[in-house]
Amino acid sequence: MSFIKKHYEKVFLGAVLLGLFVALLYLPFAIERNKQELQDIVNGIIQTKPKLLDALNMSQENAALDRVQSSYDLDFETTNRLFNPMQWQKTADGHWFPIKTGNEIGPGAVQVTKIWPLNYILRLESIEPATGFGPARYVVSIEQQDAPMAAQRHPRRHYLSVGDKDAALSLISATGPATSPQVLVQIIASGEQVTVTQKKPFQEVTGYAADLKYPPENRQWFDQRVGSMLNLDRNDYKVVVIDQNEVVISAQSNQKKTTRPYQP
Repeated sequence: MSFIKKHYEKVFLGAVLLGLFVALLYLPFAIERNKQELQDIVNGIIQTKPKLLDALNMSQENAALDRVQSSYDLDFETTNRLFNPMQWQKTADGHWFPIKTGNEIGPGAVQVTKIWPLNYILRLESIEPATGFGPARYVVSIEQQDAPMAAQRHPRRHYLSVGDKDAALSLISATGPATSPQVLVQIIASGEQVTVTQKKPFQEVTGYAADLKYPPENRQWFDQRVGSMLNLDRNDYKVVVIDQNEVVISAQSNQKKTTRPYQP
């Protein structure tokens, strides 16, 4: 203890020198470790894999492109009257109504209220028995409902014996009981052969007739046939087609055809 008391400065200095020596020995390792830490930081910044960006929401842009590509139509006919003033028509009773679509007057306003078939009918109406003066005669009537003249639409009787022929019919044969025979008749105009009895006439559709209505002038036409003439707003029209579903009307001025459906 006396040695330390006498030489404590030397002991303290030796301890300091020893610490400095140890520090000098540790310093290269500390420097190398710091370099590695710095290098790891640099590598983490430079070589880090970037995070993927979220997908862009282009819905608004795509909608704008779609609007640009699609055409934009302006209605200057039905909703806008700046360039197309509305036409008005006066009816027969004196009131006015607007013409919006063009079908409020003229053939487009014609209404088909009824359509029915027209038939060609052959009937065996009666039999005149054979006598000593001649063979039996058969009374066959023709009803042609589509005839152009009204007088020709009533039944017309033809008196024929087997083998007889006139301008309309030829009686080919008669079979069965004398009081209720079955006769075979040939229609001269078409050459068709048909069989008729008193209980079963021959009938086929050969045309159609129609009832028409025109509201703008409060007019009606009944029993119109193909070829009938109509006057609409002082213009002439002709019925050119009638079938079970529609009527076709042709303008006499320009031959323009208008089809009017039948909707019962």
